[in-house]
Amino acid sequence: METKDWFTDWFNTTYYHILYKNRNDSDAQLFMQNITAFLKLKKGAHIADLPCGKGRHSIYLNSLGYKVTGGDLSENSILHAKQFENESLNFEVCDMRDPIDHSYDAIFNLFTSFGYFEDDKDDIMVLNNIKKGLNKDGVFVFDFLNAVKLEATLVKEETKIVEQITFNIQREIKDGFILKHISFTAANVAHSYTERVKYLDLSKMTSYLNKAGFQVEAIFGDYNLTTFEKNTSDRLILVAK
Repeated sequence: METKDWFTDWFNTTYYHILYKNRNDSDAQLFMQNITAFLKLKKGAHIADLPCGKGRHSIYLNSLGYKVTGGDLSENSILHAKQFENESLNFEVCDMRDPIDHSYDAIFNLFTSFGYFEDDKDDIMVLNNIKKGLNKDGVFVFDFLNAVKLEATLVKEETKIVEQITFNIQREIKDGFILKHISFTAANVAHSYTERVKYLDLSKMTSYLNKAGFQVEAIFGDYNLTTFEKNTSDRLILVAK
């Protein structure tokens, strides 16, 4: 049985972290180096990482000399991240739909952590909150999959075995959403979850941002910050003010 907010359940399970345990940290670090250099963010600038998961981007940004606040809805992820806290690195449980009660130099939304909601109004509300949470020269960095390329190269079925758990993965694009159905058996219990994000191409995402009062300043297609090409780029990375 699926609850209304799939991400509340799935992101809070240990199985989510098992399936994605081999995520590429060097890619994440390269991106953080490149984007902070591009933005000319001064050392000590205050960055919010929303949502931050277990904090891998936040921890690395902090090591580059930035003050970082990471926020995520998953209590388990925040509990894990809190062991890395210091005077300039903090983590808190929060919902992107709630107003941001601080003013940041930059807010990062990384690794396809957007477009979860059925109603466009909720996604635009998140962007409104981000806009209000930035200081007057603050910048928003948005990192999403490239929906056009994903659709053209969609792997419909896949099996991954991680820590002796066989994850059966099925992908489809339906009703404006990219769906990833994940089923597996662990400790003799059958589990199934569906990850669901909106099909957001450049024009749709730009219109969302404009509705929240943002103007797109730069568009990149990967973590090396190369030019975005609709059919071939792996990522859709937007910088907006």
